[in-house]
Amino acid sequence: MIRTPLFDANASAGGKNLGDLPEWDLTDLYSGEDAPELARDLDWLEKACADFAADYEGKLDTLDADGLLACIQRQEDIDRVAGRIMSFAGLRYYQQTTDASRAKFLSDCQEKLTNFTTPLVFFTLELNRLPEDHLTALLKANAELARYKPIFDNIRAMRPHQLSDEMEKFLHDLGVVGDAWERLFDETIAGLEFEIDGETMGIEATLNFLTDTDRSKREAAAQELARVFEGNIKTFARVHNTQAKEKEVMDRWRKMPTAQTARHLSNQVEPEVVEALREAVVKAYPKLSHRYYELKRQWLGLDRMQVWDRNAPLPMEDPRTIGWDEAEGMVMGAYGDFSPKMAEIAEPFFKKGWIDAGVKPGKAPGAFAHPTVTDAHPYVLLNYLGKPRDVMTLAHELGHGVHQVLAAGQGELLSSTPLTLAETASVFGEMLTFRKLLSKAETQAQRKVLLAGKVEDMINTVVRQIAFYDFECKLHAARRNGELTPDDINALWMSVQAESLGPAFDFMDGYETFWAYIPHFVHSPFYVYAYAFGDGLVNALYSVYEEGDAGFQEKYFEMLKAGGSKRHKELLAPFGLDASDPAFWDKGLSMISGFIDELEAMEG
Repeated sequence: MIRTPLFDANASAGGKNLGDLPEWDLTDLYSGEDAPELARDLDWLEKACADFAADYEGKLDTLDADGLLACIQRQEDIDRVAGRIMSFAGLRYYQQTTDASRAKFLSDCQEKLTNFTTPLVFFTLELNRLPEDHLTALLKANAELARYKPIFDNIRAMRPHQLSDEMEKFLHDLGVVGDAWERLFDETIAGLEFEIDGETMGIEATLNFLTDTDRSKREAAAQELARVFEGNIKTFARVHNTQAKEKEVMDRWRKMPTAQTARHLSNQVEPEVVEALREAVVKAYPKLSHRYYELKRQWLGLDRMQVWDRNAPLPMEDPRTIGWDEAEGMVMGAYGDFSPKMAEIAEPFFKKGWIDAGVKPGKAPGAFAHPTVTDAHPYVLLNYLGKPRDVMTLAHELGHGVHQVLAAGQGELLSSTPLTLAETASVFGEMLTFRKLLSKAETQAQRKVLLAGKVEDMINTVVRQIAFYDFECKLHAARRNGELTPDDINALWMSVQAESLGPAFDFMDGYETFWAYIPHFVHSPFYVYAYAFGDGLVNALYSVYEEGDAGFQEKYFEMLKAGGSKRHKELLAPFGLDASDPAFWDKGLSMISGFIDELEAMEG
């Protein structure tokens, strides 16, 4: 299972003179494209895949418990080597997506690995044909094999949607085409050029102007984003149409009841739990985003909010730039206060070239933490430009990194968490950093700015992501009825924006194209609800921590160490929490509402 980095939707950027920004040292994976170790691993992988197929294809039902254990351990070795190769190729590409040689190297690696691993498709197909009582008996016979039960459960969840062996191999081979559409999106985004005040810049720096103190600059940036998106809208519409159609064909053949089903299965979460989350958030729009943005409208002294005011800094905000060393100190201090163990795990990220922080031409926008493989370590990508929210992005991605380090002990197949739980440590890391900064606020104005910033981040993480999810649901449903024009997609986008942002806003001409740059819609359909899931889960967890739960830190680390070996019910049970209880989501949302209550009280 090769793991792909997932770009975080709320990554931001801002200012200059930031100190010595770290860059990745990828030599822990390979020294370069021509590294002899890379050639060796490619040769090994080709042979290992062929040998695996020769030894096991058509024979899975004849294996005893020890034989099935040896089989899955060989599969794990293959995944680890393939994951190392693709991590190296992918990370080099994300450092400079406009470099043709890096793009070619990534594409060549993808094609080779697709060809090598096509013979392995039989494994999940034959595993799913094993009778339930036969597999149960094997798991009972060998405790080490039983450790892999969550993997078997996840694979067998797809049994009702499995196609013929020949068709599954065909679809596996066809995956390269879907990857090419994703790369077209990435390269188009990275190559966009925007003109602001006579200066040409990329999308990251342009989006940063939306948080500028000067309203005219925010407006200019919004208008320029709209102009450039409109100029490229046919390409973005083609990518979305093709990806959505490919998904519809796949879902139809697999007899998936909805476009969201595959994501729910991979997230190991029940559809009714996701729907309960969605309903709770949509119902809370008036007491969350609508109420907050009305406050912000008053603070900004505006009759009406425009979309370029959504992320505007507050008038009382300190516009200073936070240097890298100070940002590191803030986050490491918050992590260390929670537990010295957490700071110890985080330290190598800063000291050993595990973070790439600076904004550079051609570098992928946004931020992510990529786990790579369990015998290496994660890498964090940022576009750090010194705003307070950049510090929160650092805290967020470092949380992912800590989670990935702790879960690595589960091994290659069990370390990866479903997306709904993947945001747990990242959002918790943000919350720790926020609470530390809040405790150090010396004036009511400082406290107000911190609270408002946190509310905005939470609205972006919960309200905005659920609105994104609704947009995707509408997009995929509409695509089933035929090709969508850019205007069709624009209309779907606007149908969720006013509802989620509220009556304080007007929407400029051109804003209808702003769906175009969101990477999640292309790379991982329906991913976005995982942010809201994670935020709600962490808010509930943090309330348990605040109540002084005995041994919370140890229970928390055990939860992170579990990786993908347990489902959300098992993981939350030690804390007395249950995400399938509708009241669970209200608990998380009430924390956001409480912050807004405090902000409103400051106005009284």
